[in-house]
Amino acid sequence: MTFFADLMSTLFERGPFRPSRKAFDMESIGPEIDELLSGVGEVSGVRLARDILSQYQAMDEAAKRAFFEHLASRLDLDADEVIKAADAYRSDRSAKTLHRLTRAAEPRRQELLRRLNQAPGATDWLVRMREELLRLLPESPELDVVDADFQHLFASWFNRGFLVLRRIDWHTPANILEKIIEYEAVHAINDWQDLRRRVLPSDRRCFAFFHPAMPEEPLIFVEVALCRGIPNSIQDLLDDGHQTLPEHEADTAVFYSISNCQEGLKGISFGNLLIKQVVEELAAEVPSLKTFVTLSPVPGFNRWLRAQAEERPEIETLIEQLQSREPEAVSEHGAVLRGLCAQYLIEAKGNYGRPIDPVARFHLGNGALLHDIHALADKSANGWDQSSTVMVNYLYDLKQVSRNSERFMSNGEVLTSKQVRQLLPRV
Repeated sequence: MTFFADLMSTLFERGPFRPSRKAFDMESIGPEIDELLSGVGEVSGVRLARDILSQYQAMDEAAKRAFFEHLASRLDLDADEVIKAADAYRSDRSAKTLHRLTRAAEPRRQELLRRLNQAPGATDWLVRMREELLRLLPESPELDVVDADFQHLFASWFNRGFLVLRRIDWHTPANILEKIIEYEAVHAINDWQDLRRRVLPSDRRCFAFFHPAMPEEPLIFVEVALCRGIPNSIQDLLDDGHQTLPEHEADTAVFYSISNCQEGLKGISFGNLLIKQVVEELAAEVPSLKTFVTLSPVPGFNRWLRAQAEERPEIETLIEQLQSREPEAVSEHGAVLRGLCAQYLIEAKGNYGRPIDPVARFHLGNGALLHDIHALADKSANGWDQSSTVMVNYLYDLKQVSRNSERFMSNGEVLTSKQVRQLLPRV
């Protein structure tokens, strides 16, 4: 067979990662890893990468743990060589000594992951590999060095230049729509009719980021409702009796659900890019839109309330009254609940002086402003469980997002509207 035919056969053979029939353990896969790292030819390299990934896919959890342990120990930095290379560069700042230093300072496992990525479809499987690694980390923290290499490479492989924004609508292929249903992490999509209500009407939008190496796997998606005015209830937005609003009458775009789809890409930020690009797309497509806001959950609010109740009897009493899960109880104490939520979002800080609420950190870091707080906004079981029905609007003012983001990132300042500041309990 010619070199070209051999290469084409390797690249286009179907099912690149079927589990290998050969026995797999570190004694068998270790030499293949060393051979792949030795710089074999292109065809042999692709075959080796396929074979290693195929063997990995067939491993049980114990074997996968041994595989990651091999990467952590046998393919780690040579600290002595790093010191020697750094000393050489300090004495002679030439391209030659710089090259030596950069090679020494990179763990060999990073090069292994690059070479594994030669195989067709490997990017998807490497994302799955990291997902499995993340599950092992709580009991095997020494594998964190391997995760650091995955993050380093994925930050480059999945940077903004490679991401493709696609609108998800009723004409999107069914296999992708099924994944939208599966990956929805904020407001569950119950069935195909529920999905249809979110992507088919002219006043509804859904956008997702894809990567060319994973064209059928959404990385993150956002659901949008075009409205007249700022909504204060997720049930109103998702109501199956919703009357479609003509596009030209909409003045507000509401981002009501943002879902990350790939656990293996945890820590790789897409959300800020997605929101900003979708805002630009919508502003160009629907000129009548003047306001861009979210209707966001407050996932840590009830947890914070319970912690505060230990020292504040009035909060303990409030929690007891809300346990009935009756809307009337929220209506009666709505002003107090909203004020406590304002206190939680503005004053409850964690690492680096940032809000402890993850959704708040996300939107405020993107340059949004805490615009309003609503009680009885999410009457689902999850809404009661995490925030006693409270939801929040974060406002994206296109002229202010960069300045707002800088202020938040520099000193943790939570920018708020006047109506939110007025909700804070008066001391």
